[in-house]
Amino acid sequence: MTGSLPSESRMTPRIVVEFETGRFNILWVSLTHVAGATSPTFSWSIMCEFGDLLRTIARNRGCWQGDTELVPIHYLVLRSTHPHYFGLGGDLNYFIDCIRRRDRDALYRYSRLALDLIYEWATMSVRGTTTIALVQGRMLGGAFELGLAADFLIAEEHSVFAFPEILFGLFPCSGGMSLLAQRVSIRQAQRMLADPCVYTVADLERLKLVDDICARGEGVRGVRKFIAAHAACHSARLMLQRARHRMAPLDYAEMLKVVDDWVTAAIGLNAESLRAMEMLIKLQRAAVNHAGISCR
Repeated sequence: MTGSLPSESRMTPRIVVEFETGRFNILWVSLTHVAGATSPTFSWSIMCEFGDLLRTIARNRGCWQGDTELVPIHYLVLRSTHPHYFGLGGDLNYFIDCIRRRDRDALYRYSRLALDLIYEWATMSVRGTTTIALVQGRMLGGAFELGLAADFLIAEEHSVFAFPEILFGLFPCSGGMSLLAQRVSIRQAQRMLADPCVYTVADLERLKLVDDICARGEGVRGVRKFIAAHAACHSARLMLQRARHRMAPLDYAEMLKVVDDWVTAAIGLNAESLRAMEMLIKLQRAAVNHAGISCR
C-alpha cells in the first residue's frame, strides 16, 4: 500500500473527510489548519464541526455513506493538515475575552462543548469503530486530551506533547485527568497536568502513552501498517476494547465536575495570569509562523 490518502473527499470549512472502503473501511478525518494563516487552536467553530461529524456517525450507528448504502466505519483516523502541529489546544484569545468580560456562561459553554466532543470521541468503539489519533508534530493542551481519548495514539518520531495550562494557572478542561488515569496512575496523571514540561515520543513510549511510532513523514503509512495488524484479529481486538471501556469507563459526572472547577478557576484568574496567557499566545504564534524553531 502507498502512504497517500484516498482521493475521494468531502469538506466542511475546517474538516476534510475521506472514506476508504475495502475489507476494512477507514474514515480519514483531517483538521484543516492552514500554516501561516491561523493558529491551529480548537476554536468554537472547529469543535462544532467535528462534533457534528461524530453525532452523524452516532446517528448512523457507526456507519458512513458508501457508493450505494451506509457501510460500517471500522477505523476512524484523526489527523491535522498543519505541517508542524496537530493542535495548540484551547482558544486562549477566547478565554481571555470571556474572563475580562466576566462571562462565566460563555466559558462553561465552551468547556462543556469540549467535554462532550471528547466523550463522544472516546466512546466510539461501542459502535464498532476503532479510533486512531495520528500525530505528525506538536500536540498541546486540549489537542493532547483528544489524542489520549482515541483508542490508539500513533506518532511520528519528531512529535512532542505538553499540557501548558498550568503556566497561566489553569488545567485541561475536558478530561485530561480521567483520560491519563486510564493509561497511567492517578498520581502520575496529576504530575503531568501540574508540570508544563514538553514530552517527546520517547518519553510517552516509556509511560505507555503512545501505541506506535513511525519515522517523520511516514505517519499515514504507519497507520495503514497498524490497521493491517489490528485487522488481522479485528473481532477479538474490538471485543477487548469494549471490555476495557466496560471495566474502566470514563466517568462523565466526574468530568462535568472538572468543567465546573475549570470555569471557577478561569473566571478567578488575576491580571498576572492573563498576561502569562497573552505571552503564551505570542510565543505560540511565533512558533507556528517559524515552525523550524526548537520547542524545548
